[in-house]
Amino acid sequence: MHSQPSLRLLLPVLLLTLFLSHLRPVPAAGSPAPAPADGSDFIRASCNVTLYPDVCYATLARYAASVHRDPARLARAAIAVSLARARRAAEYVSGISREADYGADRRAAAALHDCFENFGDAADEMRGSLKQMRQLGAAGSGEESFRFQMSNVQTWMSAALTDEETCTDGFVDVADGPVKSGVCGRAGAVKKVTSNALALVNSYVNKQAGP
Repeated sequence: MHSQPSLRLLLPVLLLTLFLSHLRPVPAAGSPAPAPADGSDFIRASCNVTLYPDVCYATLARYAASVHRDPARLARAAIAVSLARARRAAEYVSGISREADYGADRRAAAALHDCFENFGDAADEMRGSLKQMRQLGAAGSGEESFRFQMSNVQTWMSAALTDEETCTDGFVDVADGPVKSGVCGRAGAVKKVTSNALALVNSYVNKQAGP
């Protein structure tokens, strides 16, 4: 007849079992780590198609929770960021334009007025792009409808980028100074996010088109 094991012998076994039951499984060596649920890895990878990937990730990482791994949502977020930046740039240019009207530098005043109009046009084109992106599929779910809608977005975003470049081109003959550097610096920053947005739109279209 076998004797029952003593409590002193069973206690270490019970403690070890309890400890092991709370351990999470460790992935095998060489296996990929699970992707973050918020989609930040997706945004970082997607930004690699842009000319300014660091700027792209810095401006879009905050939208990871809403974007998840959806390229259409990412493109919409990028357009929205560009639109907000363009609006702020237009407000800045408008403010210093009023001051320049009373100055002696007529070239700077003319460049500022043209730049304000350029940013206004760019903002209108980005608003149209954002509205079109939000209406994807509303006019029909076919490939032809998708291509038509996205063609509009691509055209408008490209036009917005051209308008922003026209703004800085207008300052070529303006003397260097705080007005020129301030406007061109802000316009340059807006051009980067607009370029990134257009690249993400193009990437989304290419993914939908397939191989």
